[in-house]
Amino acid sequence: MKAKAAATDVEALGCGSQVVLDLYECETTHLDDLPWVKTTLTNAARAAGATIVETVFHKFAPWGISGVVVIAESHLAIHIWPENRYAAIDVFTCGDRVLIHAACSFLKREFRARRSVQRRFRRGDKVAGSSESQRAGPQGQPLFSEAAA
Repeated sequence: MKAKAAATDVEALGCGSQVVLDLYECETTHLDDLPWVKTTLTNAARAAGATIVETVFHKFAPWGISGVVVIAESHLAIHIWPENRYAAIDVFTCGDRVLIHAACSFLKREFRARRSVQRRFRRGDKVAGSSESQRAGPQGQPLFSEAAA
């Protein structure tokens, strides 16, 4: 139980958490179906416990869809290349109330992705007033460090 608590503490640092989700070889027949994509991304936000504010979606010619579900906690965005059976998804949340993993699991299942790549990022951990910037050691040295890029 302590390991889980420690992981939650680390994830809660900064301004938010972001998952970039690539769905490959999607087997759904709805990749170019605007109402289905809009409903599916909205339902992913609901599955995560997010508060939906607004949705904006656009269908391109001859194919392709981009859209965003704005949530009180940030957003879920999608860009689809139906000709490649590929969907690029971004789930960004502030705070720890939204269950990002629930949204990602829902989307993998609904798009019937045969392969997926999921990367998680902590955002804004250098912003003044964020949890990490408030955790300093002696002489203001940060308690967390990272390798120079």
